[in-house]
Amino acid sequence: MTITTLFETSISSLPLLHRGKVRDIYEVDKNNLLIIQTDRVSAFDVILPTPIPEKGKILTGISRFWFDKLAHIIPNHLTGIAPESVVLPRERNQVIDRAFVVRKLKPLPVEAIVRGYISGSGWKDYQRSGAICGIALPENLREAEKIPGGAIFTPSTKAAIGDHDENISYITCEQLLGTQLASDVRKNAIALYTAAADYALTRGIIIADTKFEFGLDKTNQLYLIDEALTPDSSRFWPATSYQPDKTPPSYDKQFIRDWLEQTGWNKTPPAPSIPDEILAQTIAKYQEAYRALTT
Repeated sequence: MTITTLFETSISSLPLLHRGKVRDIYEVDKNNLLIIQTDRVSAFDVILPTPIPEKGKILTGISRFWFDKLAHIIPNHLTGIAPESVVLPRERNQVIDRAFVVRKLKPLPVEAIVRGYISGSGWKDYQRSGAICGIALPENLREAEKIPGGAIFTPSTKAAIGDHDENISYITCEQLLGTQLASDVRKNAIALYTAAADYALTRGIIIADTKFEFGLDKTNQLYLIDEALTPDSSRFWPATSYQPDKTPPSYDKQFIRDWLEQTGWNKTPPAPSIPDEILAQTIAKYQEAYRALTT
């Protein structure tokens, strides 16, 4: 089987609205959008120059799995319209297995991050302040330890490409969204994470943390949008090798983040190219996560 790579789409039959870190978004009509998962990869909010072959298809498959499995908690933006039906025949190879036609909704200006384990920027925050995003935690927790009392909601701002997301307090989240909407987002984000983490554990995967995005329709109905619980938006750890005090080897792009940290890169564009060895190992991790969760 030939492995193809799609770094950037070129759909001429629809208006291009936005190129994100990973997704290219086109307008289908006044009610619907076409979202295509490319093979781009970002780390530290910078797009890397090296694509990961078939990554967009893996992300799409994982998101579709979670959207279906978690639909009883909150509606999502999927329409059920086949992406191949909204583009020209010559453009279908850019959307097959890597795109969704979704409702056009108003995205909320915060990212809903849920943490079940203390890692990444949360660990650094805890070491510095004994809290994550203003949420005080017990003393003497270890890196990668499960957060006592259950998962916590730690929102962040949504940065433009090249800028860095910033963790914010729940009070700031309320100021941005309003008290009721912030509460609804927190409740749904924790419910989604908890259901997914419980299931993933039965498949040998610990979901340490994840990022959700939400949007509103014209009636202010809340929807889950963007992607769901993929290796790009989550930290996946193998349960068999997990132990507190150190970050486990991951199924996700944390593998690339770890390599970048070792290069001395200053986390501003341009990013270094990913070596073939790191690329091959990353592809294998994405594929392993997909198989473990969905088969």
